Amino acid sequence: MSSGEDAKRVAPAAERNKDAILAVLREVLPQDAAHVVEVAAGTGQHAVHFAGGLPDVTWWPCEVDRENLASIEAYRLEAGLANLRPAQFLDVIPADWAARIEPARADFILCCNMIHIAPWQACLGLLDGAGQKLAAGGRLVLYGPFRRQGVATAPSNEAFDASLKSRHPDWGLRLLEDVADAARHHGLELQQVIEMPANNLSVVFDRTGC
Repeated sequence: MSSGEDAKRVAPAAERNKDAILAVLREVLPQDAAHVVEVAAGTGQHAVHFAGGLPDVTWWPCEVDRENLASIEAYRLEAGLANLRPAQFLDVIPADWAARIEPARADFILCCNMIHIAPWQACLGLLDGAGQKLAAGGRLVLYGPFRRQGVATAPSNEAFDASLKSRHPDWGLRLLEDVADAARHHGLELQQVIEMPANNLSVVFDRTGC
């Protein structure tokens, strides 16, 4: 087995949800979108699938985990997609992250399954940077499990939330209304909430202003 194969990681959840997320991306991606930044790109399975399914955009995967960075690169090199750029290291907590990664401006930012397995500070950092990075009319999409006011949380999500909090006290499912309120402070307005398989949501924000 090659060193590239050794570097490739496999997330079963990414394999299960990639088609459903790609369908949403095709629906909500701005028509003139040229550059998509994927924050917390994980293993790279999503990056290859989405870049392959959306050949008219340039896909920029970013990750904080070094082993995942190596995995993304292994998938990218194997796929040989002209519109899939090399993986970039990205920690969303520093306030200047939007200026430290390419491209200079993004039309769309995707972040899957991050904000519940990171401190709240990481969610705030993501929203802050997205507000800086996105062009006016650009979009941020968050995918994953959430809590919602007035909506019962699925038993599986309750168990997942308890498991997360047992692993780290700053982790856990976020209240969608809290995320939307924080996003508004960074020029991001909640536009759409899309129900997804396995009790997940795709949450779409538009970048307002300039």
